[in-house]
Amino acid sequence: MAYRFLPALIFVAVFLFAAALLVFYFDNPIAALSLVIAAFLGALVAHFSFSQKASVSTDAPTQLNESQPLIVKNNSSTEVVPASALLEATMESMREGVLVVDSGMRVVAANRTAHDIFGSIEERGTPRRLSDLTRHLPVYAAFQTALEAGERSETKVEMHVSATGAGERRVFDLRVAPLMPDEPNGKRGAVGVFFDITRLERLERVRQEFLSNVSHELRTPLTAILTFVETLEEGAVDDRENNRRFLSVIRRNAARMHNLIDDILELSAIEAGTVSVEPTCVRLQSLTADCFTALAPRAAERNIELHNEVGHEVYVYADARRLEQMLTNLVDNAIKFNRDGGAVRVRHESAGERDRVLILDTGEGIAPEHLPRIFERFYRIDRARSRALGGTGLGLAIVKHLARAHSGEASVRSAPNEGSTFTIELPKAVNSE
Repeated sequence: MAYRFLPALIFVAVFLFAAALLVFYFDNPIAALSLVIAAFLGALVAHFSFSQKASVSTDAPTQLNESQPLIVKNNSSTEVVPASALLEATMESMREGVLVVDSGMRVVAANRTAHDIFGSIEERGTPRRLSDLTRHLPVYAAFQTALEAGERSETKVEMHVSATGAGERRVFDLRVAPLMPDEPNGKRGAVGVFFDITRLERLERVRQEFLSNVSHELRTPLTAILTFVETLEEGAVDDRENNRRFLSVIRRNAARMHNLIDDILELSAIEAGTVSVEPTCVRLQSLTADCFTALAPRAAERNIELHNEVGHEVYVYADARRLEQMLTNLVDNAIKFNRDGGAVRVRHESAGERDRVLILDTGEGIAPEHLPRIFERFYRIDRARSRALGGTGLGLAIVKHLARAHSGEASVRSAPNEGSTFTIELPKAVNSE
């Protein structure tokens, strides 16, 4: 500690010696003494400033590694967090998969998400090569570019995820960056981050299919309307035998476009959550009877019998208008795709905490490969027949979303040549209050 004040003593001695010389040689001693004091104070300030900077540079670490603590200060206290623990917590909390490889393409670090994607990355305590984890050339090429050229790379890859068991196919946006070596002649590594964009890709595909289907569905009736309008303009309006038939075709196609636009707006509102559902106790037999009354003329055209097999005492907890909409769509489909002289039945079942409304038909049934997609927008088993019968391809999608808006579900059970059974499941009133 004694040596700490040695520079200050030297400054004082120099000051006294310089003051004596200046007072002796200068004619004005007061001015000479003021000059010496100013120089001394400047030197003293410079000395202590230099000492403080030297102390800070000596005490501060030159680099942050896993053995050094990370000092975190806040208003109330100071916490010491190990850098390695902070890095590990950050990687393990990431939803993206992270792989770190060395210069030999061996995986030296990975987080939990990466293990879910690739399975076991370490084998018997030794790092595995990247080529053992995946055979996708774009993945290997991206890491190789980062290692050899020291450049960032980005690519989109599709692969089967091991954690799903069944090998679900996922889409990833892979971004790889080089890790620069500590020494000039050292070998660099690389870190790759796998961003899961499967859902975004699926939504984009659905959006494109929706736009394509809407365009196609609108183009067909619009083409018919334009064609018959041009025919009437060219003189067919005076053709008493055909002009009314042409007008009837125009009206039918215009109504089809109107129904399609209404269904699109309805489905969009339901999916956006802007459609309010207000469940109350609804007498199912009366609601089914009203639905049958509205569709009876269409069923009579094909000699299809409508059977209301719902008990007089059955009540369900649902929005009456929305439930009638669901029943109308399903019964209308059951009539359209039924056999001539067939039958449509509506039944009720109580399944624990849920009510089930069943719509059964005696039609040709649905092949198993179509069942998973039957409730998708614009999905049709027989497109030509569906258009001929006036369907928009959105009825079942509306039923599905309205059932879910009730916290319920819509499903189908069918087999070829055995008819189909559509079911609307609704929670009972006691569980919905």
